[in-house]
Amino acid sequence: MIDAETKRRDTILDSINEGVFTIDADWRITSFNAAAERITGASRDEAIGQRCFEVFHANICETACALKRTMSDGRPVVNATAYIVNHAGNRVPIRISTALLKDDDDHVIGGVETFQDLSQIEELKKELHARYSFQDIIGRSPVMMQLFELLPRSGTGKELFARAIHNLSPRKNKRFVAVNCAALPDTLLESELFGYKAGAFTDAKRDKAGRFTLADGGTIFLDEIGDISPAMQVRLLRVLQERVVEPLGGIEPIKVNVRVVVATNKDLAELVKTGTFREDLYYRIRVIRLQLPTLKQRREDIPFLVGHLIARFNRLEGKDVAGVSGEVMSRLMEYDFPGNVRELENIIEQAFVLCSGGLIGLAHLPPELRPVTGLGRAEPDSLKLSSMERHLISLTLERYSGNRKKAAEELGIDTSTLFRKIKAFGIETPPSDGRGKRR
Repeated sequence: MIDAETKRRDTILDSINEGVFTIDADWRITSFNAAAERITGASRDEAIGQRCFEVFHANICETACALKRTMSDGRPVVNATAYIVNHAGNRVPIRISTALLKDDDDHVIGGVETFQDLSQIEELKKELHARYSFQDIIGRSPVMMQLFELLPRSGTGKELFARAIHNLSPRKNKRFVAVNCAALPDTLLESELFGYKAGAFTDAKRDKAGRFTLADGGTIFLDEIGDISPAMQVRLLRVLQERVVEPLGGIEPIKVNVRVVVATNKDLAELVKTGTFREDLYYRIRVIRLQLPTLKQRREDIPFLVGHLIARFNRLEGKDVAGVSGEVMSRLMEYDFPGNVRELENIIEQAFVLCSGGLIGLAHLPPELRPVTGLGRAEPDSLKLSSMERHLISLTLERYSGNRKKAAEELGIDTSTLFRKIKAFGIETPPSDGRGKRR
């Protein structure tokens, strides 16, 4: 027979939208609310008296049980992530928090765990990722969306873009070959690109195919093409014009059918003016030109990139980091990232070393990114989420030259809301040209 105290407790627990269950010292479930029934598919009658791992079948039950950790060291777990298998056999992502249960004499008599079904959130993440990613490239800023639209029609971009083009083209079943032209001296680069015949030089014991030959029917990506010598420019121009390569020591040209994608961090037009880069080669490779924005120029993509990196490092390192704090996101949004996306990746990777779970905080960032007080300690409250919002609004208004309607559409808010935020933050808006374009 259910006593009045138990009935009152169950009524309270059933009013909670998150799953809640309690255990005794023997790990047997003593209460199980309605939300827990809905998420797991197990009824209260089935769950009561069972050991929790017999009901949840979670990925952390055997090796990293959050409730076991709390029962062991007395410290609560907050917002850890895990997966359970419900009674229908489906994998359900959940976020969990744990705490101890004590009697009136402060003796531990069991534990309590709350858990939230993240299925809808996971689906939303997938939808957003599908919408704002292209192959392995992440972004939602207007300049990146324009590149995503252009990619299927073009054959250019940095290595990720080149790989994306290759994978989406009829050449996808052939090889994608990447070469860093700046990493090799001229003599090695020549043999690497075009190959050689046995006896062409002292150590040439047998024939070796060059990268152009290996990429036949596929795509070759030549990075840092602005660093190749004038002599190599002549040889490369002949390959592009005649579509043949001549291995070192060979006498017969080899026909190749290769899509050539090139990239550089130099101003090739300026190099042509100074005579260090051939004009005819410049116009041969400049069919479609894309200038990839730096991370500083597309700060709107930082939250998406951070989420993408956290998900990746969670998979690689088996952790349950939930995200970054508002202060951390604000700091990242304000930082200029001289090292571009690679620097952001290194920052998140380093934070994972210091953060075992929950949210990445300011203390987990590299020293140069931590705000300091006069005593040299990190000041956790010096950066606010509002500063990130202010910065994002300012960037969007600048992009659309002060056109509030277009800026509001981009930010996903009403024009009147944007006006109030501009006033509240004291943002100085650039004069609009009426078209929402930079002048």
